[in-house]
Amino acid sequence: MLKLFYAPGSCALASHIALEEAGAAYETVKMDLKARDQYAPGYLAINPKGRVPALLTGHGVLTETPAVLTYIARIFPAARLAPEDAFAYAELQSFNAYLCSTVHVAHAHRGRGTRWADDPAAIAEMTRKAPEAVAAAFKLVEDGMLRGPWVMGEAYTIADPYLFTLARWLEGDSVDLATLPRVVEHRLRMLERPAVRKVIASHV
Repeated sequence: MLKLFYAPGSCALASHIALEEAGAAYETVKMDLKARDQYAPGYLAINPKGRVPALLTGHGVLTETPAVLTYIARIFPAARLAPEDAFAYAELQSFNAYLCSTVHVAHAHRGRGTRWADDPAAIAEMTRKAPEAVAAAFKLVEDGMLRGPWVMGEAYTIADPYLFTLARWLEGDSVDLATLPRVVEHRLRMLERPAVRKVIASHV
């Protein structure tokens, strides 16, 4: 059985939603990041990166949200969480890569500046700049990358729980939601899905 290691408030929400949407048989292990569960020897033996999500499978451990999402879509093809067409599939991967490499990183500069600098002034500047960077990244999503009603258009895919997860951080990043009406509509549409509501209830 699949086992997902997650923490409330983290990007692991996307993988958790995907598992539920796929109708997978899975177990979960809730991590307390404030208590530094992610650095416990037992967890580091599973994921030396000391982060979530981590998905324990029959073949080994997967980390990094885009990889976990892709795996879920591939092993549960009946759920139709990814397109079969090669180009459309690459477009989906491109979107998820952008969320991982640009949007999430821009968000991380607000509260985790010590990953990139030791100088308090530099960290303060990253914190100040983060809302602008996050807003700019989401504006690209708003203006063209989010096709509607779902990320890829009419078909719901693994890109949707990922976008939803990062969009839930917008208020904390001091981004003006009025500038992102389509992203906000997507977030509300996601909340109408039973799988999403069920998973969110366990991320508290």
